Amino acid sequence: MSEQDEQRAASGLRRELPDEVPPSKSPAGAAGSADASGTERAQGERAGLTGRQRLVKGLWPPRLTRAQLIVALLLFGLGFGLAVQVASNSEGDGALRGARQEDLVRILDELDDRSQRLEDEKQGLEKQRDELENSSDQAEEARRQTLEKERQLGILAGTVAAQGPGITVTIEDTKGTVEANMLLDAIQELRAAGAEAIQVNGVRVVAGTYLADSDESVSVDGNKINAPYRFQVIGKPQDLEPALNIPGGVVQTLEKEQATVTVERSSKIVVDALRAAKRPDYARSSSQ
Repeated sequence: MSEQDEQRAASGLRRELPDEVPPSKSPAGAAGSADASGTERAQGERAGLTGRQRLVKGLWPPRLTRAQLIVALLLFGLGFGLAVQVASNSEGDGALRGARQEDLVRILDELDDRSQRLEDEKQGLEKQRDELENSSDQAEEARRQTLEKERQLGILAGTVAAQGPGITVTIEDTKGTVEANMLLDAIQELRAAGAEAIQVNGVRVVAGTYLADSDESVSVDGNKINAPYRFQVIGKPQDLEPALNIPGGVVQTLEKEQATVTVERSSKIVVDALRAAKRPDYARSSSQ
């Protein structure tokens, strides 16, 4: 076969073959999430949206699941609690932040005095232990220490009279605004400052003492007392008086209620109001 015959056969074969068919589009319903994203992207491009605008459109409005909502609420509650805690701590420190330098120095001195009292008490107990261990007559030494401890506990329990240096606190209440809780704050502040014996208007204050409002007056352990309220306190005057005058303390609180507070130091305060010794109904010494 000649070269011209081969060319004519090839052109006839090409005329007999069908034309190339272009790829068909995907049928409806067969596209997945990727096709949908492509469609949205194509629509965005046709609408003239930039990449940042398409990102914002995809993030807003947010589509929250139930789990994400619960986590968000928990985080909000945690943040709110932390904010409240910080605010309360700031309010508690506000009095000290606004205090003068001399007031801060006085507060530090009071804390140092309390630490020194605790250290002295520790040394006293250690001395008693050493004396008891080194005494030739341990039975007699134990008896002596027992009597001394009984005397000390009698003062604390109010069953024996006491005298010593201290202060006298007089509270004048002409407006009738002083309440039982204010007097209780004064007692607690005095105890914290090292008061060893307290008497209020002839009523001995002990560990179980309670105060309550009674008509226009105050009752102490059921005993009605009226203004002026007179505290006789045995302790170190250099510790007791500053404890009442600290910024935001007892004296300032009472003065805000239009009461007048007078504090006098004395080298001898007598606390002679007694409480009857009460035998416990159920408790007994473990050594019996």
